Amino acid sequence: MRSKPPGKVRIIAGTWRNSRLDVADVPGLRPTPERVRETLFNWLQPRLPGACCLDLFAGSGALGFEAASRGAAHVAMLERDGSLVRNLQQAKDRLHADQVDVIHADALEWLNVAQGPFDIVFIDPPFAQSLWQQVLPALQRLLAADARVHVESPLATHCPVPAQWTLLREGHTRDMRHVLYAASAVGPVTLVPGEGE
Repeated sequence: MRSKPPGKVRIIAGTWRNSRLDVADVPGLRPTPERVRETLFNWLQPRLPGACCLDLFAGSGALGFEAASRGAAHVAMLERDGSLVRNLQQAKDRLHADQVDVIHADALEWLNVAQGPFDIVFIDPPFAQSLWQQVLPALQRLLAADARVHVESPLATHCPVPAQWTLLREGHTRDMRHVLYAASAVGPVTLVPGEGE
């Protein structure tokens, strides 16, 4: 049986506007929908020029490349799946995206050794693995002062976040929730449990 050809997602705006990124047929890969990305980057646009960004579960690279296209100075894209890493590297080369670093690593292991700080972080892990409770506290030490963290999760799951984070914006689709936090890196990590956990 032949495998499905890869799909495509579009970079919405900026230097690489309308460029297409491959979406491989990999279990659990769900690129952030275009409408959600458009809303998110409207929220973030004043902070993007010159920002240092982290796309922690990069997948297709839709969030990280969009950030770079719109003026981020540096984007670290982290991905564990080797085939997706190859796609990300090919897209980086094709776009001449020198400000993008593609990192082949497990997110939880990498968070323990990585160096920050990051101004903007995108967290869209495979939903079935329920990684939010481990990832969000581990991220704390890598955040710049008054960082922004965007978290995607299933609609019924409200992720536990560090107590010093402030919810700024929230949106929904039919089956997912996306939230933008102002994420202070100062103070102890105390998780505030959410509904559905």
